[in-house]
Amino acid sequence: MNLSLVSNRDTVYVWIGRGTGGQPASAERLLRQAAAKVLGCPEADLVVTHRPGAAALVTRDTGRSQIAVPASVSRGGGVTVIAVRTGGPVGVDVEQCRQLPALGLARRWYDPAEVAWLAARPEAGRSRDFLRLWTAKEAVGKALGLGLRAGGPGRRMPVPGPGRMRPVPAIADVWVGHPHCPGTLLLAVAVVGGEAETVIVGETEPPDHDVPAVRSISTDRTSLPVVVRGS
Repeated sequence: MNLSLVSNRDTVYVWIGRGTGGQPASAERLLRQAAAKVLGCPEADLVVTHRPGAAALVTRDTGRSQIAVPASVSRGGGVTVIAVRTGGPVGVDVEQCRQLPALGLARRWYDPAEVAWLAARPEAGRSRDFLRLWTAKEAVGKALGLGLRAGGPGRRMPVPGPGRMRPVPAIADVWVGHPHCPGTLLLAVAVVGGEAETVIVGETEPPDHDVPAVRSISTDRTSLPVVVRGS
């Protein structure tokens, strides 16, 4: 993975990892690679831990101070997506675009304003629009450290659209955006603490070699806190 860091900017870097046999790539492997690139340290220095319901965190202990970089993980559509941010909480979610009873599901879970927006959208694209809202809700929940608890599906999201991140209604200083994703994948990235730029670093193919074993503590589908131990 080639990475040129954006200096003097709050930036979210996103990697998309494809696995083998229809299975997503290893989240631990991809997160180790991403953390090493952003922090400029060897992958062997990383220790991966898991805390259900909490945001991921990458920390490097230099001996004099600790450098922390929040991160988030999502799996879907045969890929694993890693988002690593240089300043503040981050959440990411990915879904495979597919046909759904969009309006029925929205009436069950979504804010009335979102239901009205979906109803006014062209029928042919409603499933896509429903999933764009859903990925936004998931990403915001992860950035807040709540997931979809505390009424997550009913949290109102800004109308999805291309371009920069947009503020989330009724939640102070939380932003969400939908960067372009290849093929039929739908991607959302959310941040807390101010709008950030999103950089899609690219896709990674399955490695042809094993990586060093990592130490894990419990299991979580979406969040992988990482500690980078310096020498």
